Amino acid sequence: MGEDNRLADVVTLAQGMAAAHTPRESWRAAALGACRALDGSFAALSVWERELGRLRVLVNVGERAPDEEEFPETEAYPVHQFPEITEFLHERWAGGGGPNAWVETAQGPAAGTPGYFHQRVAALRRRGRGCCVVAPVVLHGRAWGELYVARPAGAPLFGRGDADFATVLAAVVAAGLAQTERLEEARRLAFTDALTGLANRRAVDVRLEEAVERHRVEGVVVSLVVCDLNGLKRVNDTLGHAVGDRLLERFGSVLSLCGAMVPGALVARLGGDEFCLLAVGRPADDVVKAADELCRRAAELELGEGVACGVASTGDPIGPVRSARRLFRLADAAQYRAKALRAERPVVAGREGPDDPVVRLADEASPAHGERRRFRGREP
Repeated sequence: MGEDNRLADVVTLAQGMAAAHTPRESWRAAALGACRALDGSFAALSVWERELGRLRVLVNVGERAPDEEEFPETEAYPVHQFPEITEFLHERWAGGGGPNAWVETAQGPAAGTPGYFHQRVAALRRRGRGCCVVAPVVLHGRAWGELYVARPAGAPLFGRGDADFATVLAAVVAAGLAQTERLEEARRLAFTDALTGLANRRAVDVRLEEAVERHRVEGVVVSLVVCDLNGLKRVNDTLGHAVGDRLLERFGSVLSLCGAMVPGALVARLGGDEFCLLAVGRPADDVVKAADELCRRAAELELGEGVACGVASTGDPIGPVRSARRLFRLADAAQYRAKALRAERPVVAGREGPDDPVVRLADEASPAHGERRRFRGREP
């Protein structure tokens, strides 16, 4: 019956990690699954950062001490504080040893200097825990990190059988982490423009929908910059598409640089010579300032002919924005006006008085009359 229970625990852990949508959810599912499987009161998953020589905690679950956050930002320990890790990394693992788990108890002295105790032993005592089992996690043939499960003082101590089972659980966790990595890479590719490395149209569609919903519910300011890189067709026709691609890449770098002026902004290539910047929760003037800098820097690009740039923000008098499509249409209309005027600075929707020409143009560009670009969002 015990074997059946452990098999069920392995399946539950694997299913929990498979159901995770983000790395954090995957880490948490791994720690929770191992904690339950080993009848622990606390568990953690940590990664070994070789270049920094430290063990960084990704997640803590179960009965956490006051200094243990669920997803700690700064909880990390120098590897040299843990002789057993150093031994594993530099002796057993390098020499072809297997990733076997081991047990520590609050009474267990460390090897070496008499009276010296492992940091883990000291931590067990400090946090009222009686024992722990530590299982190395091996991913892609390399020691990746560790799975740690503890029991409170007074609870039965982990034995050799528990350590062996923890080794199995760590292997299951490694498989789950590999799957999470693959999904993250697929997600990254699905939302990334292959040429520039910026976000793509799909990413903008998703983020803009979410942002406008926040605006509707919370009143958060949402700003969208839409721009066309001028002169790309001439470069492609006279110098070739390889040179045109380099121009697109350089402009993408300029857009990223200017986007950094607006914390949290999403910069993206919509396709062809069309790019955009999406900002949420920032003042409209901050976004206009970044767009102005973008125009200035784009004008200095070799081979290019500057950029036509339009801005639409719910922080300006542009009327109610109830859909992502509405904000996109306004920014697109502002960009269209900038191109028609050959403007060297951004055109901003809603800043030319009650009869603003950009707002009027956006209102005229209904689906019935056609739009210069299609947006996947819902109708207003």
